Amino acid sequence: MKTTDKMKKIVKAAGGMMVGLLILVASCAAQQALGPRVVDLTAADGTKLKATFFPGGKAGPGVLLLHQCNLQRKGWDGLATQLAAAGVSVLTLDYRGYGESEGKAPKDLPPAEGAKVLNEKWPGDVDMAFAYLVSQPGVDAHAVGAGGASCGVNLAIHLAERHPEVKSLVLLSGNADREGRAFLIKSEKMPVLLSAARDDAGAVELMQWIYSLSANPGSKLVEYPNGGHGVYIFAAHKDLPALIVDWYVQTLVKTPGSAPANTARLSDPPAILKLIDSPGGPEKAAQQLAAARQKDPKAKLWDEGLANVIGYEHLQEGDNKGAIEILRLNADAFPDSANVYDSLSDAYLADGQKDLARENAKKALQMLATDTTATEVFRKGIQESAEGKLKQLGEKP
Repeated sequence: MKTTDKMKKIVKAAGGMMVGLLILVASCAAQQALGPRVVDLTAADGTKLKATFFPGGKAGPGVLLLHQCNLQRKGWDGLATQLAAAGVSVLTLDYRGYGESEGKAPKDLPPAEGAKVLNEKWPGDVDMAFAYLVSQPGVDAHAVGAGGASCGVNLAIHLAERHPEVKSLVLLSGNADREGRAFLIKSEKMPVLLSAARDDAGAVELMQWIYSLSANPGSKLVEYPNGGHGVYIFAAHKDLPALIVDWYVQTLVKTPGSAPANTARLSDPPAILKLIDSPGGPEKAAQQLAAARQKDPKAKLWDEGLANVIGYEHLQEGDNKGAIEILRLNADAFPDSANVYDSLSDAYLADGQKDLARENAKKALQMLATDTTATEVFRKGIQESAEGKLKQLGEKP
């Protein structure tokens, strides 16, 4: 082939590449000019869901944000706008039964049906939203982040478990189930930013637990003295949205899937929690607690709320006997708490032990008068729960 012919081909190929690049740049610029847009999505079963896409305006990563269950997708609008301004495209989704999406939320359905929607429908809805996000022009399908608040925390973790393209997580004021925690333990290349406020009962302890499980050396926990639940913290602490933007830019743009090593990492997760969660563990934990209290009558070996979470996990899995052992242990460890008796009452009721369910529901109501650890909202929740069980059992509270 003549040199001149070769040069013509090279020039032609380069021209084609340039045209393609110009089209991509023009497409991204057009999206940025249009700003956020509402998106219509259709779930596998035909349910219509609403989402909002915030284009980053240039080729770069994408982030899927999953809202807390006492809000809807618009709670993320401020953060999503800041991320888009930093060149990160964002999609926010209304779960079915929330905001502008069709369907019923799990909380509005009978327990068994609600659990089925939560466990079988929502993951598919989230996957569909993820597929839409990575299909958008300019979004790097191999550099994606996920964020979740409250109930969105577990959804975000499981999204990362299903999709290795997810390289970074932001988790606010929520919990991870057993499978989600196991994923974080083995995910050394998954940096996680966590945050919660002290005035959100038990949220900081949950975040500390999840944080301690993360295997990534760059994972980071940010605690605040106040601010409330999930994205409500943004109003009280304007630095948090900016910190989250910087986090995603670092872990998705500058060093995808990596964050600078955090020298202030917490110690290993409490071994006592793993013991409580194991067969025969509650009895061994009780022995350890008895030994500790011989030296210090006020000794505490675990957090009440975290043991409560583990107990309810066993209930959800149908292990009523195991749940009773764990929640009875928690009641022995924290006898001044109203919530431990209400939780134990739930376990006895699930196991068909109505007399013990009734006894512990009454004990919960009795302890409310002297329990100074619960917030007013939490106290109301305990009261409604205990009274509801007594009514179900045919007795006036």
